[in-house]
Amino acid sequence: MGSLVLLRLQQTVILGISRARQRVLQGLTVFSIVILLLLIAAFLYGTFYFSYMPKAAFSAPVYYYYRTDCESPSSFWCSYPVANVSLMRSKNHALTFGQAYRMYLQLEMPDSPANHEVGMFMIKTTCFSQGGDKLASSARTGMLRYQSDLLKTLGTLLFLPAFLSGAAEQKQVVDVELFSEFVDDPYAPSVTVVIEVLSSRVQIYSSQLYVHAHFTGLRYLLFYYPILSALIGVASNFTFLSFLFILSYIRQLLRLQQKPEQVRGSKTLDQTTSCLQGLSNSNLLLCNKSDLSLRSMLQLTTNGHQPEWNDVNNQPGKEKGLSTGDKK
Repeated sequence: MGSLVLLRLQQTVILGISRARQRVLQGLTVFSIVILLLLIAAFLYGTFYFSYMPKAAFSAPVYYYYRTDCESPSSFWCSYPVANVSLMRSKNHALTFGQAYRMYLQLEMPDSPANHEVGMFMIKTTCFSQGGDKLASSARTGMLRYQSDLLKTLGTLLFLPAFLSGAAEQKQVVDVELFSEFVDDPYAPSVTVVIEVLSSRVQIYSSQLYVHAHFTGLRYLLFYYPILSALIGVASNFTFLSFLFILSYIRQLLRLQQKPEQVRGSKTLDQTTSCLQGLSNSNLLLCNKSDLSLRSMLQLTTNGHQPEWNDVNNQPGKEKGLSTGDKK
């Protein structure tokens, strides 16, 4: 009696361990599938983001040149400061075709009396294609911010230690917008921007060209709300991939359930064929009822008569005329 209880307890423990192992394997499988689907969803979103989103910002230093071989001794510059800025990066276009960009020039100018005397100056910008065709042009004005003498004196006294140590300079940064919505043409892309300052007396420390993308619609959401867009995109991809995986899994289960039925059906068909081949023999009783029903249907097809069925053993009987003759 005790050995029987121990045997049952051992079987119960083995069954519990096997079930627990099966549950752990199922959990690990589901976890692995979920992680794999999440990685695929994140990869698809990242691929879409980097292929759909253009470069948000582009900047390049601006170096001016001018002629100095003047015939007149009173003028040192014989031409206006001109700069050529390339819009190519590693032999590729820095701007995305069809995307609107805001282009502006940042000038770092000394807060000198010469620049204040110049006042307002003009900046002309022209975009050229690879073949030298003029694609777009603009003319914008710029000037230093006005400061009164008293404000200049107070500012100099306040920042005097910084000025003496070189930590600060008496300069102003002037931003001049060149194009508010510049769209590059894919059939004639811009490769060079020519910037010309229409003043020979203006003084400039340094200059920088900035190009910022003006996003709208879906690109606006993807750029200004990246975390929310990433969550929505990855979740959408994960839901779609999970739906496809569940459909594939259900279809595979249905296929596995149909295979045993097909095997049983093929066995029944083989048995029926063997019974039909042995109709002339005396081994008719070896066929089951389904085989006999199939034989009766074949007799109906050949003789054109509907066979009768006995109520006792569900066997097809003979025709009425033949049965009457037999009774006689």
